[in-house]
Amino acid sequence: MSQAPLIPSKPGGSLGSRLVVATIVIAAFTALAWADATGLGDGPQAAWLLPVAFVVATGGGLEAVRLAALRGVPLASLVVPTATAVIAISPAVAVWTGVADSAQPWAVMGATTMACVAAVGALFATEVARYASGGIALVRLAGSLLAVIAIGLPVAFIVGLRLLEPHTPRPETMPWISLLPLASLIAVVKAGDIAAYAIGSLVGRHRMAPALSPGKTWEGAAASLTASVFVAWLVIDRWGAGASWQPLGGWPFFGLLVGAAGMAGDLSESLVKRELAAKDSGASLGGMGGFLDLIDSLLFAAPVAWVLWVAGR
Repeated sequence: MSQAPLIPSKPGGSLGSRLVVATIVIAAFTALAWADATGLGDGPQAAWLLPVAFVVATGGGLEAVRLAALRGVPLASLVVPTATAVIAISPAVAVWTGVADSAQPWAVMGATTMACVAAVGALFATEVARYASGGIALVRLAGSLLAVIAIGLPVAFIVGLRLLEPHTPRPETMPWISLLPLASLIAVVKAGDIAAYAIGSLVGRHRMAPALSPGKTWEGAAASLTASVFVAWLVIDRWGAGASWQPLGGWPFFGLLVGAAGMAGDLSESLVKRELAAKDSGASLGGMGGFLDLIDSLLFAAPVAWVLWVAGR
């Protein structure tokens, strides 16, 4: 059976437009991360970065609804993005409200588990309320559950990484150490993304998954892992020198596992887009596509990074 042609979600973004959007995103995130690390405004832990998680999770949920609609599956357009966002921000809300202590990370993620349970119940209730005999209630429910859990839960682990705060003997001169777990995830995964694209485009010859994502090559994958391990060394061993603990296995183990998980996340989103006949997840970020295009490689990598940092304590 032939595959459906890909449906563009945006006008083709040139390299120039992608670089402009990427520069704006990096600059904005860096400013918010600095404000968060230095405690600007005396807000609670993660106060400046949590809105980023909320926007990304909500945007990802909305994109999932739109993508499913391309194949005639009308997901719960209000419940899906709402539930995704609630799950994503639940670790920080649990800490802010005193339900959990950030010094006990497994307890913090227990609040996220309860948020997932509540989301499942809300999605079932939605389908019960609009049920009609002979419809596709189970298909809609399965799609909604996949979107909410596959987006909201990994973003919650990203928030959880921000709530892990390694200490340093010189906190007044090294406030950025509190960002080390989160920064290590983003830097390692995105370095792998960039290396895979650059090397794969220049010298890539052997395709990894030609039917799924023709542009991905084994040469690019090797470059991605190499870059991930190198950046793990830079961030964890060099930039993070003086932190009170490191992830389990140190920077080599972290770079390999998180880098490999990042590639798996990227391929997984390619599978979803291919099945739904979409070129991009959306057009919210201009030349970079949608929110899911931005965070796809982080979704599988975030839980791996969180477990390694927590186990390293």
